[in-house]
Amino acid sequence: MTGTNNTYVLIMAGGVGSRFWPKSRNHFPKQFIDILGLGKSLLQLTYERFLNICSNEQIYILTNESYAGLVAEQLPELLENNILLEPSRNNTAPCIAYASYKIHQQNPNANIIVAPSDHLILKEDVFLGKINLALNFASKNDALLTLGIEPSRPDTGYGYIKYKRMDSEYQISNDIKKVEAFMEKPSLDKANEYLRNGDYLWNAGIFIWSSKSIINAFELHAPLISELFKGGLSIYNTNSEQNFINENYPKSPNISIDYAILEKADNVYTIPADIGWSDLGTWASLHEVANKDGYENSVNCDIITLKNTNNCLIQLPPGKAAVIKGMENFIIVDDGKVLLIYPKSDEQEIKQVANEMVANFGKDFQ
Repeated sequence: MTGTNNTYVLIMAGGVGSRFWPKSRNHFPKQFIDILGLGKSLLQLTYERFLNICSNEQIYILTNESYAGLVAEQLPELLENNILLEPSRNNTAPCIAYASYKIHQQNPNANIIVAPSDHLILKEDVFLGKINLALNFASKNDALLTLGIEPSRPDTGYGYIKYKRMDSEYQISNDIKKVEAFMEKPSLDKANEYLRNGDYLWNAGIFIWSSKSIINAFELHAPLISELFKGGLSIYNTNSEQNFINENYPKSPNISIDYAILEKADNVYTIPADIGWSDLGTWASLHEVANKDGYENSVNCDIITLKNTNNCLIQLPPGKAAVIKGMENFIIVDDGKVLLIYPKSDEQEIKQVANEMVANFGKDFQ
């Protein structure tokens, strides 16, 4: 394990996960759900994964203030001060800046891993090896690193990372590549082109850098954010910290770390990784990785009879019984208050359907 005492982890757990409606709702979003049927939420699985990297004292959860109780309930061993509460939803750059200045105030030699709370990683040993490689590089260089996922298909739902071909100026090693550009979610034709080219990776949103490097990057590329959170250096890790954040955090621009920093910086590197990764961004992506029966049905419930039913994802509340016949390629989700029966092929409509339910029937369905 590289630089264990200087390694900190930021787990981002403030999202709503609206594409997993109706199971993921504003009051109980995706990261807190046992969506895989393993007896643990995605947040709990992510937290346990990083205990292999550093102690729980150096793991921070960044979340919206409305989820403070959920985080504390699901991670009871986490220190209360390690739950960083965002008073507003301002995207990833402000929350990463806040946590980075806070950690740098504690330990100027800190190395930081930033990761989403709701992704699946099946090859955990490979993942940990890549993370340690990145930590070693970040601790010795002014570098911003991201794990890039080696694409297995021409997916149009992910952003892509283009890295430079082998060149003495840019090739750090066979494992670490200089990033040339971050690409938006592509059309299918463009995604096929990326796959054939071989120099493109999926952007998984997993970052590794030293606190010095990311703070330098904020000062250079996002000075408004830098000035805002630098103002708390004498307040972080004191009893006044939350008051400072409550007052100042909502003033920060609503912008992602990609737009604020990574697309502007010239010291960005990527480590290609085959780690069995999925962002579990949609019901279909969950169905793809979930355990399935001989008819390609993924069933997360106890009392069920299926007849002539194929390639469906079915999630019901505990104790709920169901008999389902003649369904093919459907999402069937019952969260106790809402029953969703929807073609998998049309799942991109679910977010809009959820908005219509709220507009027509009230915020209980949000």
